[in-house]
Amino acid sequence: MSAHDEPVLDRRPWGHFEVLRDSAFCKVKLLVVEPGQRLSLQRHLRRAEHWHVVKGCAEIALGGTTLALRCGESLDIPRGSWHRLANPGALELVVVEVQIGDYFGEDDIERGSDDYGR
Repeated sequence: MSAHDEPVLDRRPWGHFEVLRDSAFCKVKLLVVEPGQRLSLQRHLRRAEHWHVVKGCAEIALGGTTLALRCGESLDIPRGSWHRLANPGALELVVVEVQIGDYFGEDDIERGSDDYGR
């Protein structure tokens, strides 16, 4: 994506995301999770992620723990860690995700479980 391209909306069963920046050293996404929805329990072998909540409240499973993050709070997801982002609230959840690693393709996802049968 060049600096002049418009972000592309990628719809998912849980909501949607937009890729805001895609470069050789990082990828930045805006994730919008609909109320009561959650992403798959997953891990990535080639990237770490940083999640910053910008709207709503997030419930995050990381390893064997569950954390709650409010607007303005953030969390690092280490490479290879099982994690899941969920929206337990009644309003949409918006998270800025920064990926750092050596590969940012959507196929670098190992799913442990998924509500949508993927």
